[in-house]
Amino acid sequence: MPVKNSFSEIHQEITGWRRHLHEIPELMYDLPETTAFVQERLRAIGVDEITPGIGRSGIVAVIKGRQDTQGRVIGLRADMDALPIHEATGLDYASRTDGKMHACGHDGHTAILLGAAQYLTETRNFDGTAVLIFQPAEEGGAGGKAMCDDGLMDRWGIQEVYGLHNTPGLPVGQFAIRPGPLLASADEFEITVTGKGGHAAAPHEAVDTTLVAAQIVVSLQSVVARSVDPIHRVVVTVGTFETDSVASNVIAHQVRMKGTVRTLDGQNRALARRRIREVAEGTAAAFGARAEMTWEDGYPPTVNHETQTGYALDAARAVAGAANVIDDVDPIMPAEDFSFMLEERPGAYIFLGNGDTMMCHHPQYQFDDDAIPAGCSWFAELVERRMPLG
Repeated sequence: MPVKNSFSEIHQEITGWRRHLHEIPELMYDLPETTAFVQERLRAIGVDEITPGIGRSGIVAVIKGRQDTQGRVIGLRADMDALPIHEATGLDYASRTDGKMHACGHDGHTAILLGAAQYLTETRNFDGTAVLIFQPAEEGGAGGKAMCDDGLMDRWGIQEVYGLHNTPGLPVGQFAIRPGPLLASADEFEITVTGKGGHAAAPHEAVDTTLVAAQIVVSLQSVVARSVDPIHRVVVTVGTFETDSVASNVIAHQVRMKGTVRTLDGQNRALARRRIREVAEGTAAAFGARAEMTWEDGYPPTVNHETQTGYALDAARAVAGAANVIDDVDPIMPAEDFSFMLEERPGAYIFLGNGDTMMCHHPQYQFDDDAIPAGCSWFAELVERRMPLG
């Protein structure tokens, strides 16, 4: 079965929704225009229930199938928030708010799930309940966790949960997925190095924290090079480096650096945390300084459940054909807070081709509207296959 004809027929309408959302980008949990539009469309579509305010500004919509003999409930998720980026696409429907942009395609994800909602509401060709999850604050705000903490899974009895993300570089209409780790965790650390400030002309009377901190930055790369099994993936990046001195003839008393750690499993996540602390403290001590590290857990790895990955693959092959589905795509190191939902319920996350465009988070990134029918069809196909009518 190819892309469902229904979505070809309403493709332009869904594209209009997507482009409207693109014009009104909003950040994190502060999504008044976005959530108002989503609720307006859901009411017009005729879903059975709409509940706003889950996880602060998330929306949950319920569509009941023609039958409910098995009590099955499938969750479908789309993220709604944008990024603090100045758009540079020059599109007719570009962002109307300077410094905010849908540079990751969440406008496309939301429109796709709304399109699937329209089809599922009109046909109701399934035995069970579809729960649509419109999530805030994926971009660093852990909106997925906030919705789960607000009782998302238990309150609506969700048994399995699925999501998708557009992928630049993958041809439009194609899909890619793998069981197990698909995206990385994203944790943050801060290291404060304290030495002894002094005059640049008398370094022997000081403990040069700039020198010590620079050595720590270099030494931290040994965590990946010499502490991690070479067949595993770990990324350690120091993103900021700031001394408490602004003068060229002053040896700073203190230096602060911040960084991020990306891993694909809990074991390496814990290893990286321990080794970064040991390397920082040991290197500083060797130079007569002191290093203190603080750590903030971020998003966990996004790990697809094997059985549900199989269901996601079946639906993708039905929509796009087996030749257009990659079933063993390499994991990548960005993070995704759908991971919190996959920790609570079995499910799967799939990549949807977005063609030849700039990478996500680039000011010239563009979502390809030709990907909409395939995305809508995948959501709908999943529901009909997982909850077939008798």
